[in-house]
Amino acid sequence: MKPILITGGRVIDPSQNFDETADLLIKDGIIEKVEKGIKPPSGAEVIDADGLVVTPGLIDIHVHLRDPGQEYKEDIKSGTRAAAAGGFTAVAAMANTSPVGDDPSMIRYVLDAAAGASARVYPIGALTKGLEGKEMAELGRMKKAGAVAFSDDGKPVSSGTMMRNALQYSSGISAPVIAHEEEPTLAAGGMMHEGSVSSLLGLKGMPAAAEEAMLARDLMIFKITGGRLHIAHVSTAGSVELLRRARAEGLPVTSEVTPHHLLITDRLVKNSGYSTSTKVNPPLRTEQDRQALWEGLLDGTIDAIASDHAPHHTDDKDMEYDFAPFGIAGLETTLPLMLDEVKSGRVKNFTLPMLIEKLSSAPARIFNLPGGTLQAGSPADLTIIDPERTFIINPDTWQSKSRNTPFGGRRLMGAPVYTILGGKITMEEGVPTE
Repeated sequence: MKPILITGGRVIDPSQNFDETADLLIKDGIIEKVEKGIKPPSGAEVIDADGLVVTPGLIDIHVHLRDPGQEYKEDIKSGTRAAAAGGFTAVAAMANTSPVGDDPSMIRYVLDAAAGASARVYPIGALTKGLEGKEMAELGRMKKAGAVAFSDDGKPVSSGTMMRNALQYSSGISAPVIAHEEEPTLAAGGMMHEGSVSSLLGLKGMPAAAEEAMLARDLMIFKITGGRLHIAHVSTAGSVELLRRARAEGLPVTSEVTPHHLLITDRLVKNSGYSTSTKVNPPLRTEQDRQALWEGLLDGTIDAIASDHAPHHTDDKDMEYDFAPFGIAGLETTLPLMLDEVKSGRVKNFTLPMLIEKLSSAPARIFNLPGGTLQAGSPADLTIIDPERTFIINPDTWQSKSRNTPFGGRRLMGAPVYTILGGKITMEEGVPTE
């Protein structure tokens, strides 16, 4: 493996509070040093990063790869190629596959299938067997096999006793529990956010209270159990306030938000003519909720940005709104969408270093993952960004097998131009190298 020298870029490493113009040298898949005026070693590949931004490799902690069982929607190869194209060097894969990832053999399958892939894959094990909420899965054995966290994402854990037991057990093995907050009887049959738009469209709604009630329950349980609790895809103003109060009380709860909940609202369901690309769980909420999510992200209440990449086959989405599955594919749009928000200045105080922190060092910290840093001696996982690059979202060119996005055709400013994994270039100018 030949050395790589990246010269003259703006190097942003939130893990070290570093933001300077510098060179970065990679040798044998490891970051050797970051400083000015590094002379290229013999045989080194030199990347001129003048005008570009060099960051720790981005980590997406909420991805559905559909493998095994639904490879017609996505598989580990296509999903990691999509990750590399989007600037991500690592993804955490949810367990709602077929069969469910609820035992050590399934964790090992994911790790084996991801060997040599275009991004690192960290399996998330199911919290309960079959995602049924009735019997706790083998968390300890899955952790030993390589699971980094546990979740029934896609299905809420209805039983408070089960959530309590899971948090208590997981605290003993130092692994986070990821909660999909949805009170099932309140949300049952819902297609979109419950409000004036759902009433106008005649679609059954999912009230904000469904998320907030379950979140309040889990925070109260968390006070009893301790451990590590992470809240997936926060979507309501009430949830942000509950998390803010919990953090003020000293509870070490962490959370994430998706680009689609930050950028669009339930009005798009109407304005798009019932496009099923707007159907997601939790649903797109109101403008008030959207603004509250930004406030929570900016003040540190919400720790990370995650795509909740949920790919579906075109045929699955090409049906009546009531019957289409939930989900937006986001690995190849998350970074450009967020870069455009930074560039536009639409959100006051949303800076490039903050964005990089929410997509790299914060995800690494939450799941205790390697990466998220450019410190010397660390694995050479990097993302190089052109903040001035015009980027048009064109799903027809995606590496993902899926095309389900409400953002198609958007013209954005800012895009990843290199993804480097373990000292090897896995994406150059938007195209994976393998």
